[in-house]
Amino acid sequence: LVETLSKLPWAGFTADSEKVKSKAKSEIWTDQPKFKQASETMMAEVAKLNAAAKTGNLDQIKAAFGNAAGSCKACHDAFRE
Repeated sequence: LVETLSKLPWAGFTADSEKVKSKAKSEIWTDQPKFKQASETMMAEVAKLNAAAKTGNLDQIKAAFGNAAGSCKACHDAFRE
């Protein structure tokens, strides 16, 4: 479920959405390559978390969760007010 949800937000970041009042920083639109890379990193880390969860190995899950959470935070730190 989380892996599916990780792919959904990006459709909302269109050229028109730049004009909508939100907590998004202007860098989303002025530095699209960095934003795209951050989104791809987050989706990849969430996919790894999903794979780790399927193993049932708590150590693998903990490591993958930390990486996924870190990728979320990095994007929010860079692109969210």
